[in-house]
Amino acid sequence: MNYTIFKIIESVIFVTALSTDAFIASLAYGSNKIKIPMISAYVISFLCTVVLGISLLLGTFLKPYIPGVVLHLVSFGILFVLGIIKLLDNIIKSIIDKHTVIDKQIKFSLLNLNFILNIYANPKEADIDDSKILSPKEALSLAIALSIDSLVAGVGAALASVSILAVLISSLLFSVLAVKLGEYLGNKLSDKVPFRLSWLSGIILISLAFIRLF
Repeated sequence: MNYTIFKIIESVIFVTALSTDAFIASLAYGSNKIKIPMISAYVISFLCTVVLGISLLLGTFLKPYIPGVVLHLVSFGILFVLGIIKLLDNIIKSIIDKHTVIDKQIKFSLLNLNFILNIYANPKEADIDDSKILSPKEALSLAIALSIDSLVAGVGAALASVSILAVLISSLLFSVLAVKLGEYLGNKLSDKVPFRLSWLSGIILISLAFIRLF
């Protein structure tokens, strides 16, 4: 397979794994009849891509200082560990959910760790005013929670020499698609949808990790 085509496919698979959480969150919104306007979907896509871009640049900056053999091992380790974490997503989010409490009468802060962790475990909590519409401001807080994985995965991907341009373009497109498709399917399928599907992104990230060894 042509090397360039392989890099593009690899980038698309990588972004697909990172977009899974946005898709799952939107399924939950759709199931609860919470609307996600296009502007809010764009906010989520843009911020997630910006955070991913920053982590990719960080990985690119660190790359020259890491020996070749170690580079492959570090890249493998980051993607593999993140993949394992996603496989254990149910347990991790249950723990976060149990230990974070948010009072909806209190004005939220985008940099409030308790608030962000609460949204990470329960995406529907981003609709702080219970308006059944995810405003751009609320979408911003959701995007921050969804970007947690990208901060780590982006560094690992950059060390693995993925195509940064392909990753960023794919992220912009796939994030919007994941949000709107998730909202649509959640609205149609309602309670029949199993929301805890993060294990799927875990499998993809672990697969990409092992690809880096060859």
